[in-house]
Amino acid sequence: MQKGTLLSFVATFLVIAVLPANAHHSHASLNRDDVRLYQGRVAKYSWTMPHVFLQIDAPDADGNIVQYTVELQHPPAMARLGWAKDTWKQGDRITWQGPHDRDLNRYYTGMSWAEKGDGARLSTDRRSAAVVENNAVPSTDFTGLWKRSDEGGFNPHYKPPKGWPFSAKGQEIVDNFHEDQNPMVTCGNPGPPKMMIVPYPMVLMRPDENTVVIERELMKEKRYVYLNGTGPEMGAPSRLGYSTGKFEGNSLIVETTHFIDDPWGSHTGVDSSSEKHLVEKFTMSDDGLFLHADITLTDPVYLSKPHTFKHRWEKLSDRPVIQAPCTMEAARLYLEAGYGQN
Repeated sequence: MQKGTLLSFVATFLVIAVLPANAHHSHASLNRDDVRLYQGRVAKYSWTMPHVFLQIDAPDADGNIVQYTVELQHPPAMARLGWAKDTWKQGDRITWQGPHDRDLNRYYTGMSWAEKGDGARLSTDRRSAAVVENNAVPSTDFTGLWKRSDEGGFNPHYKPPKGWPFSAKGQEIVDNFHEDQNPMVTCGNPGPPKMMIVPYPMVLMRPDENTVVIERELMKEKRYVYLNGTGPEMGAPSRLGYSTGKFEGNSLIVETTHFIDDPWGSHTGVDSSSEKHLVEKFTMSDDGLFLHADITLTDPVYLSKPHTFKHRWEKLSDRPVIQAPCTMEAARLYLEAGYGQN
């Protein structure tokens, strides 16, 4: 570990009021009662999945230069807060505030805000993004940028669902659930319906009258829905399957088959098999600001009978989707809370 003297910087440690956790994956290793102010220089800035990380050379309590690791949120969440993949570069001065690890000998922190050398301050508080997100232009044809809506009874899906008709095999994997099993934190992307209910925004496009394209942020593979029996012949089975659709009144009905076995392919903690059959009924609200779905899932390997659940998205201000690489380095930091670093 690098040690030495960092010119022009003196460590200032302040213990202040407790801050709320910024994300549902915030690590238990952080002591929310020990929030400090730090100063240093950026050694590495990783705009990656599953979370963005900063590694910063800064003085410890004894004045020795050590390297802190700071975990942030995923890139779309950071982008809504004004961050970008070029926000920091190696050598930049940085002041940040956040909770310290419970182990005082470790150099791992959270972050509530960061300040650049020129005094510009960046927040990590998701509440500061609300004004931007609420300026959405209503959709008239299902197209545009949407994100999962967790309000009004639509709860976050951080654990396996309750009340589903699991088979014995399905119940076994649910009983042994742990969030570190999530394939997305080791750079795997489940197919639908799980891919449709993750917290990252998605964009719906209509490149022509016979096709709907669904692109989800941080997932390079696009999902194609072929309307009116116009799709190409089925290729090899895949996580995304083969989707056909039709409009019925103000709803879009999508039927998907031709899957492969898929860890967490149905829901958080619920795998899916090649026998999965999916029917999604998407209905847009009259004001064009919400997209509702009735999702009917059939999978005789993990479910004892077909099951229907509901989901909802809210309209965002349209912008290009964000893509960022998922790296195993970031995945390891995410899972280990930096324990492999020091």
